[in-house]
Amino acid sequence: MRIAASFVLLSSGAVVYLLLSLLLLPWRPLRIRIGNVYGKAVGPWVARILGVRTRVRYRERLASSRPAIYITNHSSALDVFIAMWLCPMGGCGIAKKEIARIPFFGWAYRLSGHLLIDRSDREGAIVALAATAELVRRHRLSIWIWPEGTRSRDGRLLSFRKGFAHLALATGLPVVPVVVHGAHERLPERSFQLVPGALDVEVMEPVDTRSWKRETIDEHVEQIHEIVRRALRPAQRPFQPPRR
Repeated sequence: MRIAASFVLLSSGAVVYLLLSLLLLPWRPLRIRIGNVYGKAVGPWVARILGVRTRVRYRERLASSRPAIYITNHSSALDVFIAMWLCPMGGCGIAKKEIARIPFFGWAYRLSGHLLIDRSDREGAIVALAATAELVRRHRLSIWIWPEGTRSRDGRLLSFRKGFAHLALATGLPVVPVVVHGAHERLPERSFQLVPGALDVEVMEPVDTRSWKRETIDEHVEQIHEIVRRALRPAQRPFQPPRR
């Protein structure tokens, strides 16, 4: 019943947002910011309806570091609502194209101006990321991205893909890791077994990327992965270092 109620709330808000997005279709940056308003209005209410008490440490780092590239671990559908709520104004999300298939929410996301990536089309994804970098530079936007590329089924941190590092190289924006603790315990992957309770989020210090180089991109990806790994509780750390 909680999940059904949250879907009703999302759908109702998405209908209003769809109409606004259609009116603002020629102005993509404005649609992105209106999407941020929608997320901040709906995200925390969805968490409350689901019985999740979100506690955020060092939240002030989100606003003080923007524009920035915010990266976060991904182990539950709850992560989406956390991102909607916490993403600073002017934050552009990057999600897999399957999101667009979700009724109302997915349609709103497609019209929002945020980026959808086809993970099966590597060249197309590279072009899309380059276009996003240009949009970010021109309008001083931020980026919110899940570098694992997919949800972890057991909550343990997966390897990071390089897309966020390429965006950092192209934009010069700092990378801010946002660590979500135990979301998979509240709403497990591929399950409707909701477990109400506390959920902790920790915003780490920004990482300056202005000295990053393309030749050492693997090292930069590993640097950010290690920051998140160390911040996570032992039950969510990978069993062994990720293989490249």
